[in-house]
Amino acid sequence: MTMLLASDTLLYVFVKDSTDNDLSFSQKMAQADIDEGLYSRQLYVIDHDAMRRMGKADVLIAGMRGLGVEIAKNVILAGVRSVTIQDDGVVEWRDLSSQFYLKEADLGQNRALCSEKQLSSLNVYVRVSAWTKKLDEDFLSKFQVVVLTNSPLEEQLRVGAFCHSNNIKFIVADTRGLCGQLFCDFGESFEVRDTNGETPVSAMIGHISKDNPGIVTCTDEESHEFTDGMFVNFSGIQGMTELNSYGPIEIKVRDIYSFSICNTSNFSEYVKGGVATEVKQTEILSFKPLNVALDEAIRDPELVEMTDYGKIQRNLSLHLAFQALHRFTQKYSRVPHPRSQADAEVLVTITKELCTDAKFDELDEDAVRQLSLVASGDLAPVNAFIGGLAAQEVVKACSGKFTPLRQWLYFDALECLPQENDEVLSEDACAPVNSRYDGQIAVFGSAFQDKLKKQSYFLVGAGAIGCELLKNFALIGLGAGEGGNITVTDMDSIERSNLNRQFLFHSKDIGRLKSEVAAESVKEMNPYMNITAHQNRVCPETEEVYTHSFYSNLDGVAAALDNVDARVYLDQCCVRNKKSMLEGGTLGSKGHTLVVVPHLTESYGPSTSGGQKAIPICTLKNFPHRIEHTLQWARDQFEGLFKQAAENVNNFLSDPTFVDRTVARGDVEAVEILEGVYRSLGEEWPQNWADSVSWARRQWETLYNNPIKQLLHCFPPDQVTSSGLPFWMGAKRCPHPLTFDSNNTTHMDFIVAAGNLYGQIYGITGSRNRADIQSILQGVKVPEFTLKSSVKIAVTDQELKEENEERKEEVVCTLPNVLFILVFQDDDSNFHMDYIVAASNLRAENYDIPTADRHKSKLIAGRIIPAIATTTAAIAGLMCLELYKLVQGHQKITSYRNAYINLATQYFVLSQPCVAPTFTVSDEATHLSPSNIVFINFSQNSPRSFERYLYFCGLSFVFRSLNF
Repeated sequence: MTMLLASDTLLYVFVKDSTDNDLSFSQKMAQADIDEGLYSRQLYVIDHDAMRRMGKADVLIAGMRGLGVEIAKNVILAGVRSVTIQDDGVVEWRDLSSQFYLKEADLGQNRALCSEKQLSSLNVYVRVSAWTKKLDEDFLSKFQVVVLTNSPLEEQLRVGAFCHSNNIKFIVADTRGLCGQLFCDFGESFEVRDTNGETPVSAMIGHISKDNPGIVTCTDEESHEFTDGMFVNFSGIQGMTELNSYGPIEIKVRDIYSFSICNTSNFSEYVKGGVATEVKQTEILSFKPLNVALDEAIRDPELVEMTDYGKIQRNLSLHLAFQALHRFTQKYSRVPHPRSQADAEVLVTITKELCTDAKFDELDEDAVRQLSLVASGDLAPVNAFIGGLAAQEVVKACSGKFTPLRQWLYFDALECLPQENDEVLSEDACAPVNSRYDGQIAVFGSAFQDKLKKQSYFLVGAGAIGCELLKNFALIGLGAGEGGNITVTDMDSIERSNLNRQFLFHSKDIGRLKSEVAAESVKEMNPYMNITAHQNRVCPETEEVYTHSFYSNLDGVAAALDNVDARVYLDQCCVRNKKSMLEGGTLGSKGHTLVVVPHLTESYGPSTSGGQKAIPICTLKNFPHRIEHTLQWARDQFEGLFKQAAENVNNFLSDPTFVDRTVARGDVEAVEILEGVYRSLGEEWPQNWADSVSWARRQWETLYNNPIKQLLHCFPPDQVTSSGLPFWMGAKRCPHPLTFDSNNTTHMDFIVAAGNLYGQIYGITGSRNRADIQSILQGVKVPEFTLKSSVKIAVTDQELKEENEERKEEVVCTLPNVLFILVFQDDDSNFHMDYIVAASNLRAENYDIPTADRHKSKLIAGRIIPAIATTTAAIAGLMCLELYKLVQGHQKITSYRNAYINLATQYFVLSQPCVAPTFTVSDEATHLSPSNIVFINFSQNSPRSFERYLYFCGLSFVFRSLNF
């Protein structure tokens, strides 16, 4: 039975069935709190406490044109308590250029009412309602956050003053063609609980001096990541135990391995151990009201956030130009006409008057003119970017998480306009024609719109970024005309966790293919879209589908992928076929974009990163000191016991050459694989459910008791090295064995998960009934463990290799000749995470490592990529601004932008791409270039340059075999 319970915070989901009492503690907590199934990826960006605070917030978003609906969509997906959308205007043709929930049939009807139903379907936990009247104070007082979009300055000042005096968070967002504006006022005293959202850093302690100040030296395993002014807590220190209960201490960094703290001269002598962990400090911020910040921005440039450091002065010019636009609109009851030079000069004159009043003498007149020429435009990519940023500010206002904007932000992409040698746009070319693209025609003209419709693009990936890109493609009309087409491919199916940020999908779509549903959704947004859905992975195995002929018919490629290897391969395909590529990615609040233009910019290039730093095997096996180590160990145990063991047995039973091939793979692997097959087919072959439970109980001893006793027998707690130093110091944490207790929740979590998983691979039906399992455990005889003095514990990976070589021959000779087909069910929703969480936390308890809850464990062990809709929308918007340039055929590299953003901390870097590299190779190497590579103007001479040359030729694998 499922029960929905509405509370003052969130709509909670409780699940009750006959086995409810048999669920693990972590499962019960997950069910009784925030819907982690829906918000799983977002919870790694915005923690549970912040989500609960968001769940108490009522948000008003005024204005339901393209920018307003973008903000509303992102805020609703984020999970506030309620969103009210307000608009007293009716749908016009130009609204369809960027408002993805409006259709031609809605012309003349209220924008808010037309949008309400589809916005409501985005998140069942958020109440969505529409308001079609004006904004009065009684109505405004109902909300904790008020957002105004595309509103007149008079209304901004009126509403802003009321909100500031009533402690209502106030946000203004506006877009005019290729320019955007954002303003935040969170009141006189706003508490920020976490300024950056980063995981608190920690470091293992090697020594602490008795001094004033005390000097903390970290272990030499790795450098610390602390910075001056951070506060840390200490734990697990032996000797100088006063620090364990001292509370947060401010530090000062001395170097990458040490920092100073308080006066420790009167503390006990430091013996060993300990961890220093960052303690996040709250900050109280004060905001100026709009009427004050409007004037002070020119005198105090710190009030204006930079987005493109090549346009510092332009931002201040835009600040005055936006005010001038309001004056223009108030005087003429309209915005400047598209491409009207006369209107542009009027706007410049008004802006100059404001400059005189503000005593500002560095006005960028060209920027003001260009703003006037495009001000009547309404562009989906600009709304996506500003809308993503504005929605993130709403999240900050509701949750106290991350650093808010203080207080102005201006953005422009005026470099998207036609370049100098292109045909000058006229007023007639940009005049409205009662088309769904009128808002875009006002900026780029009707001829460019026709060109967009004829484009043929290949989108790889229909996940979060893919959905946002398809939305923008539909709104701008990419491939929506005769001869145009979008091909989208994604082999994945829709899961419930996708619904929190992949807004083209709904609950009814769960289980369906992403590419098919995404194609259907954007066809509803724009019925003229020509779109083809594929379900293929783009990789060497599908080169018969995505051939040279396929790429030859494309105008460009967009990558919405979630891993580096796939990006590298797709980039290589684009280089071979001389096609442009748009690439973007996100990691929580962070995001990047990259544009690749053949012969002009540097490509994505071969992967030079090894990914996550590998954990030494000996650390995992005997000397873990971080929760990441125990989780990786648990993940390895899971793979070895429940996946690889079954696969190895199947291979042994079906392939006569299995043993010989296994031996040839090397000593370490051979011993582990063959011993596992021997045990699986012999003494560890369960006949019933009780045998599976019995195996799990013995496995518990094998993992958490016996090996720890043996390790301590070989290396006692007081062991010293040949240098006279303690063996157990620094990163080597002295462990202790655990004693099984059937009343301990974590102990039983392990038995339930391990027993069920082991039964599954033998086709045995398990159970969650803990009372029955405890009854079985009472009859389990655990073999007595005998310490072995002759056992040698490997301290290094090299010693481990030598140890396994000695055991290989013995194992090969004892394999039984038994035939049995094992069935393994690799279902992550059935005990997999239960096992990993329990196994990791028990291992952590062995070594006195702080444990991790299910949420954190899933992030690390599941290698989950944190994600939130706001960042995704902003990144897709930036990618599509580069698309405008590609379709126009811009050939100046100064026109293009790569972007690196962090919405949590207002970090924006929009920079010019790197120039395409040139290389020098010998005459003998030149013949490696395929005939379709024409950019070989070599000027560098290094192995790395030659590697990139080979990569461009599709021959990067040759590099490692060459001797330079």
